[in-house]
Amino acid sequence: MAVLLTGGAGYIGSHTAVELLNEGYEVVIADDLSNSSEEAIRRVEKITGKTVSFYRCDVREWEALNRIFADNSIEAVIHFAGLKAVGESVREPLRYYRVNLDAAMTVLEGMQTHGVKRFVFSSSATVYGAECPFPYTEDMETGGCTNPYGWTKFMIEQIVTDTAKATGMSAVLLRYFNPVGAHPSGLIGEDPAGIPNNLMPFVSQVAVGKLKRLNIFGNDYPTPDGTGVRDYIHIVDLAKGHVAALVYAEQHTGTEVFNLGRGSGVSVLELVENFERANDIKIPYVFTERREGDIAECWADTTKAKELLGWTAKLGLEDMCRDSWNWQRQNPNGYDE
Repeated sequence: MAVLLTGGAGYIGSHTAVELLNEGYEVVIADDLSNSSEEAIRRVEKITGKTVSFYRCDVREWEALNRIFADNSIEAVIHFAGLKAVGESVREPLRYYRVNLDAAMTVLEGMQTHGVKRFVFSSSATVYGAECPFPYTEDMETGGCTNPYGWTKFMIEQIVTDTAKATGMSAVLLRYFNPVGAHPSGLIGEDPAGIPNNLMPFVSQVAVGKLKRLNIFGNDYPTPDGTGVRDYIHIVDLAKGHVAALVYAEQHTGTEVFNLGRGSGVSVLELVENFERANDIKIPYVFTERREGDIAECWADTTKAKELLGWTAKLGLEDMCRDSWNWQRQNPNGYDE
């Protein structure tokens, strides 16, 4: 069974490719490499000993996308492609709406044209918004998003739901919490362009000496230590969740939603302290003003994923910190060695 991963050369996509290949799926990747590297695909092949079909293209370009479907017997799509930085989305909302919505709709049109009926969408916990109580459950009302990035995920979820209802497609919406860590081999990991937007790669780049110190955005949140609390999940666990979602999509029609997280909250300072302890490294940090669009805390209820997907996160915070450092230590400049 061939699976198309849009944005598959990126952080989550590359780790998902490894897990799919290990489970016997064929993998086709479409990625414009705007925030990723072809080297990640070569390393996926090294880890698995299997080949990947790669197309360098923007999936919003119909001719390029149509060629991928025509050249391959695609039976399912996992859609990762899109812009993903919360703060940047606040500064550039039109760009985020244009890119993320266009990409999703073009991919869905391609699937409809070529009769592909299985779709897994890379959504986000940001669809819940700041007013929902914790932990988040999938039946909570969504649409209280605090930034344009979250609104794009909310809108695409609705587009996917309506399309599945109209066409008989099977769709799984995966609401991620905070993916961190790297493949235990150290061959693939998170390699952001420029200054990292996410916490763990920022910590790792401070540890390896690329950055002088960590900027912690806000220490006056209504949390135990004043810093933001998030539900961190190891990237390998998250990738395996996509395999479970794909199996579910093969057996069901309609749209289903699942949270993918560990089901507990960890503050920024707790994560830093765990990183220091796991790797015997001191991380200098300073507090700065809150980042626009951020909320104080969020974490997941993952009961539904356990019951319907048979999936649960296995790896802990120490694994996340150790594997993140293993990746950064082996690849101080990411894929650009």
